[in-house]
Amino acid sequence: MRPKAFPGFPPQALPFLRNLKKHNNRAWFQSHKLIYEQSVKAPMRELVLTLGEAFRHFAPEMVADPRLSLYRIYRDTRFSRDKSPYKTQVAAVFPVRGLPKNSGPGLYFHISPEEVLMGGGIYMPDPLLLRAVRERIAAFPREFSSIVEGKRFRKAFGVLEGEQLQGMPKGFPADLKAAEYLRYKQFLFGKVFPASLATSRRLLPEILNCFQEGMPLIRFLKEAALPTSPAQRKLEPQALPVLFD
Repeated sequence: MRPKAFPGFPPQALPFLRNLKKHNNRAWFQSHKLIYEQSVKAPMRELVLTLGEAFRHFAPEMVADPRLSLYRIYRDTRFSRDKSPYKTQVAAVFPVRGLPKNSGPGLYFHISPEEVLMGGGIYMPDPLLLRAVRERIAAFPREFSSIVEGKRFRKAFGVLEGEQLQGMPKGFPADLKAAEYLRYKQFLFGKVFPASLATSRRLLPEILNCFQEGMPLIRFLKEAALPTSPAQRKLEPQALPVLFD
């Protein structure tokens, strides 16, 4: 599959984000909003649409829709000590079809003045979803281990990332196969590149390669997430924090 070409972000995109970090106020943003619209927002929309076309070939269960995937640049400052009105990164998330944007496994990337980050997994599962993921790992330990310890995953991402408990979670004996993964509270993979990748033609191929290598884990996690979707349980999902904001 040869994806539609994406030339990278225009040269003005990274200087805009760097300057926004220095001048994070409404007056500066309004006077530079045209640069944002043309060099940041429009290319992000194009990139999401291009990824959506590619998903149809290798990950049709993933949703790529600018209306859903793109995060607003405006920060919600209501409950934050930091009253800066704008985010200094642009980001997009791609959830599993049938699951809400901020619940269950997903793919993600962002572009900031410092880096391009891409990856996915489950960042902040609520208690029922975390329990379901652990139960699936306990039921299919070889399948899970073959994914996160496989050569392709390790070559692409290294080890599985995420916060962990000190000991085993309640209800799971320590002698289970793949027991070390039951201590995870998050299930994440990712890559970090220099910010300069954003303006390169290599951006789209790198994102596609990252997402393709991560899809086996997304599919494993999806099987735990779908039966416990918010429509089928009483607890509301927690919104994903800063990583997916």
